[in-house]
Amino acid sequence: MIARTRVDGRASAVVDVADRGLNYGDGLFETILFVDGAAPLWPRHLARLREGCERLRIAPPDEAALAADCAAVGAELPRAVVRVTVTRGSGPRGYAPPRPAGSRRIVAAGAEPPLPRDWYREGIRVRFCETRLALQPQLAGLKHLNRLEQVLARAEWDDSAIAEGIVFDTEGRVIGATAANVFIVRDGAVATPRLDRCGVAGVMRAELIARLGQVRIRDIEAGELLDADEVFVCNAVRGVLWVGELGGRQWRPGPVATRLIADLHAAGFGAAA
Repeated sequence: MIARTRVDGRASAVVDVADRGLNYGDGLFETILFVDGAAPLWPRHLARLREGCERLRIAPPDEAALAADCAAVGAELPRAVVRVTVTRGSGPRGYAPPRPAGSRRIVAAGAEPPLPRDWYREGIRVRFCETRLALQPQLAGLKHLNRLEQVLARAEWDDSAIAEGIVFDTEGRVIGATAANVFIVRDGAVATPRLDRCGVAGVMRAELIARLGQVRIRDIEAGELLDADEVFVCNAVRGVLWVGELGGRQWRPGPVATRLIADLHAAGFGAAA
């Protein structure tokens, strides 16, 4: 039987109760899609992980060892979702980081969860969330372990027909969805929210910005979503999903999202489409 969880390179599902990731959210994580043993966005995941470790002053994991862990836990899964968690490791009680700085890597895999087939063809229903994201530029963009704001936002609905929720910062600006980044298209121009005050800078967001070439990164207000010609969300597992309904407004599939979904499907994302 293949062990689907490894801790510091060893098959294990046990983490020390003194781990700072558990006690303080002191760490980072990546959620990575592997298709037939290869991760289409692997370089982007590594780059974000390196940046996050540098900003939090956590010792980065050895990349060769991390790749070996991912391969081991995802073995025999044609489509695997691998979560890589890097914490500051164990330490005594108190907020002060232990010296010298260390780290712990936890790698776990599971089969990619199935998505409704009509999400890619017919669009998704999305709602506005009441939970607001606090402004914290020191953590903005990072996929750090404290996701309580997203937990509270996602707890606002239990209707399976609603796929996502749009979240705002405390000043009313659009930041993204609970587990995705947001893009809008208006008169052929593509824009996505600034993430220098809060929010997660997703690797799929970076991929789309590179693919599209001209994307404005700017503040976006709620009304702009409802006035847009297209709205779509993205993340590193689902790829791109176009929004069919939000706040009483309905859309038909637009050319930008349609093209991206097709291109990403060819790259292995959105296999249920």
